[in-house]
Amino acid sequence: MVEQGFVIGNGLTDPGIQYKAYPDYALDMGIIKQADYDRINKVMVQTMCWNLEDTHVLTLMEFAMSKHIMVMACIFKILTSNCILMLQYYDIRKKCEGNLCYDFSNMEKFLNQRSVRDALGVGDIDFVSCSSTVYQAMLVDWMRNLEVGIPTLLEDGISLLIYAGNMISSATGFVCNSRWVHAMEWSGQKEFVASPEVPFTVDDSEAGLLKNYGPLSFFKGSSFSLHRQHAYAVNLTMALVYNKNTYDAIQNQSSIAA
Repeated sequence: MVEQGFVIGNGLTDPGIQYKAYPDYALDMGIIKQADYDRINKVMVQTMCWNLEDTHVLTLMEFAMSKHIMVMACIFKILTSNCILMLQYYDIRKKCEGNLCYDFSNMEKFLNQRSVRDALGVGDIDFVSCSSTVYQAMLVDWMRNLEVGIPTLLEDGISLLIYAGNMISSATGFVCNSRWVHAMEWSGQKEFVASPEVPFTVDDSEAGLLKNYGPLSFFKGSSFSLHRQHAYAVNLTMALVYNKNTYDAIQNQSSIAA
């Protein structure tokens, strides 16, 4: 299979940059106060400067999770004191309903149908919306910098679309993703940073803002687009699949998913 492009949606790609941007976003959006901001940043400085060489007694998983837990414990304590724990991580304008903040029951029913299981070849494995087994298996990668391999792909002309929700209150939201994308070193970095944000519309409705240079595109949209804005998500996906220049494809295919 020839790889043409890939998408990172609200991903934790470079945690060293993204976690540090977390309190900036929270302060700007009024989620925390200046005193809270200062406390979180103090923990960030103490935690993020650790090196593997300083933790010989820790396994890689213990090292990764110790960094994550220290930061999140501090943030959790502050959120508790501010009485905003019910604030939705995926959309700060809303409150959570249920364990996962959204109702995924229809998706579970569909994917667990025998005909669907047979078509996918998954046997008798039950589909669940959130798997603790998968979560635990990926803990070791939580604080790993996965940005390091991306510049090589861009230099090879492989398209990358970064999608980030603008109302996500976590290290995977728009502000945090924007920081690492703009800081990434590759031959088109300066041109990408200087590129303007342009509206992306579907059926005359603005879906978000798109920034592009060469094979790299960064899209600022809403959270959980597949859940609420199917046409927008389909257009972005079709653009990446059918054209290596995501920006041109999006502009040319804005009426695909009517």
